[in-house]
Amino acid sequence: MSRYQEIKYRAVTSFQRRIGNPLLSRLPRQTLLETKGRKSGRPRRTPIGGRRVGREFWFVSEYGDRSQYVRNIRAHPQVRVRIKGRWYAGTAHPVPHDDARARLKTLPRLNSAAVRAVGTQLLTFRVDLIDGPG
Repeated sequence: MSRYQEIKYRAVTSFQRRIGNPLLSRLPRQTLLETKGRKSGRPRRTPIGGRRVGREFWFVSEYGDRSQYVRNIRAHPQVRVRIKGRWYAGTAHPVPHDDARARLKTLPRLNSAAVRAVGTQLLTFRVDLIDGPG
């Protein structure tokens, strides 16, 4: 990672952690990903943008394995996703061979633009949803 990318990563993740995520998490219709903390075992909620397609939910991580929620998924792939105010349980899977930039074109426009603008290591994820709320 270049020096510029490292500075960008630190600035963006600091903003997300301190300001963006706490505010977005409070919005009742914001899509949230709930993972289990890999060290603490406590629930961790992260606002994300993605789209449900049948029994799958697709999203793209802007920092791949550097994202804390990606590290949590790798340790515990059982997750919950809040979509339009309803929680669904599922299993998250990284899809490294998926074209993340092409995938972003199929996801909500505003979030996809933000991910493209700040992301440096795009990684697609698919969550296989269990029927009904989790």
